[in-house]
Amino acid sequence: MDIFRKAKSIRMVSYRDKYLTAEEDEESVIQDEEQRPQSVWTVELVEDRDAIRLRSCFGKYLTASTIPLLPGVTAKKVVQTSSPSPATEWEPLRDGMQVKLRSCCGNFLRPNGGLPPWRNIVTHDIPHLPNSGNKLLWDVQIVDKRAPIRSPPSKLSKFGRCRSGSFSETMDAIMPSHEYI
Repeated sequence: MDIFRKAKSIRMVSYRDKYLTAEEDEESVIQDEEQRPQSVWTVELVEDRDAIRLRSCFGKYLTASTIPLLPGVTAKKVVQTSSPSPATEWEPLRDGMQVKLRSCCGNFLRPNGGLPPWRNIVTHDIPHLPNSGNKLLWDVQIVDKRAPIRSPPSKLSKFGRCRSGSFSETMDAIMPSHEYI
């Protein structure tokens, strides 16, 4: 989660070395070999939860839909939608230097490959085969960092002199029990 707290915008790269990309139809989400403006996602932190929302360059959210990819298949489509909802929240789970994104229904963001209709699509699903867990991992590239949160200035300068207040006020701040040496 730390990488997402530091990032204002990111790119996500699948195990297939393809970028999570918002399509220009402002609905579809695919994998693309090229870095394009549509491959950059703005990170929004969800309050009171270790979850994020990813917003495309079109202002739409990465959403775990309930639409099956194909009849009889457990994989569901990942789409772009306009308004935030629980389906737009993703829980990042770190796995070494990579992350898995888990949807509100417990499925994972999954890049797919192979023959059409699977080629370059992105779904959310639970892995069924033991080896498919690695296929859920994404590299996160920070495009733009958030401004650091600044702490309030202290009463002491870097040389230990008071900026404001008396010597005793400064000592009280350092040693509140009044046990001066």
